[in-house]
Amino acid sequence: MRTLSVAATALLALGFLSPAASAAPDPGAAAGAGARAEAPASRAAPALRVRTVVGGLDIPWHVQPIGGGRLLVTERNSARLWLVRDGAKRQVRFPSRQVWRSGETGLMSLEGDPRFADNRRFYTCQGARGAGGSPQVQVVAWRLGPGARRAVRVRTLLSGLPAARDGRHGGCRLLVLRDGSLLFGTGDATVGTNPRNLSSYGGKTLRLVRTTGAPWPGNPWAKARKKAKRYVFTYGHRNVQGLAQRRDGTLWSVEHGSYRDDEVNRLIRGGDYGWNPVPGYNQSVPMTDQSLPGRQRAARWRSGPSTIATSGAAFVPERGWGAYGGNLAVAALAGQRVVFLQLDRRGKVVRTRVPDALRRYGRLRSVSVAPGGSLLITTSNGGNDKVLRVSPR
Repeated sequence: MRTLSVAATALLALGFLSPAASAAPDPGAAAGAGARAEAPASRAAPALRVRTVVGGLDIPWHVQPIGGGRLLVTERNSARLWLVRDGAKRQVRFPSRQVWRSGETGLMSLEGDPRFADNRRFYTCQGARGAGGSPQVQVVAWRLGPGARRAVRVRTLLSGLPAARDGRHGGCRLLVLRDGSLLFGTGDATVGTNPRNLSSYGGKTLRLVRTTGAPWPGNPWAKARKKAKRYVFTYGHRNVQGLAQRRDGTLWSVEHGSYRDDEVNRLIRGGDYGWNPVPGYNQSVPMTDQSLPGRQRAARWRSGPSTIATSGAAFVPERGWGAYGGNLAVAALAGQRVVFLQLDRRGKVVRTRVPDALRRYGRLRSVSVAPGGSLLITTSNGGNDKVLRVSPR
């Protein structure tokens, strides 16, 4: 993907962007909502230390710590589940053959239960075969067996999420919220009517009870007649790749743009985010089409005229990270970078930073916070991929 260095330089000259002492400004900030907001006086951005936790992986989609210095890692294309400890990896027995894989869909997001130490439960979002062999995406609850040697299926929490036969726009990111609900973001499966159809699971964020799979009682349409509508938290999305909850409790999503305008959105219960690629699957329409009926929620940050394929995200711990503390760290695949978005108290982007230390590892997919406050980042280059640990020096 081409960068917007010329545009970024022009915007710097106009005062739209603020240069960082130890990190390059992000070209995409030119289109970021709130980019004009003046950043408060801030701490310095520290140099970053990047270490390889483990290598020899193939498209690791997500990594999550599970305690005791251990990590679980999913691989999308192989549908393998790995346990990582002390720099070594061991394959966990997992029914990989039951995972439908095509293109962007396979074994994707992973989320540990908040009570994992007691119940050893974790959750995955994965491709599957439905009735008649048609592809779909499912959210599944698992239990990690004795010695962390095998995964035991507990139950399917939700099935029937749409999947394109070529695997495009399969989503699918999971996040357990502080209220105990399980939030997840889906893709539109390249069906133009899915994002605004409240009877479809596609192009949404959905929320459910993580123990039973029932719709979360606080959802905006929890008592709707149509089953799918009961799960909807927000709609009008293209392909949600990242979810994060800020310290103040606000919810944020990251999604792939079409040929432009990757987005970071603040999620508002019942919100419409404006993706409506019809007739057919018309990707020339705006990512947030403000001409649609009702109110559409504008993105808090956009990549601008080019997509950098934003993916996973996490909020950086406040302590020890200097100017990065409290930022939303957003991984980018095509852009091969991590964009740190500094937000004010109202959730407006006031500054972006792109540290050079993270621009030498190729495509980056997921960002998780490890115990102790470091970041865990997966590469997605399709050969000898890695889990990286990033910390301030």
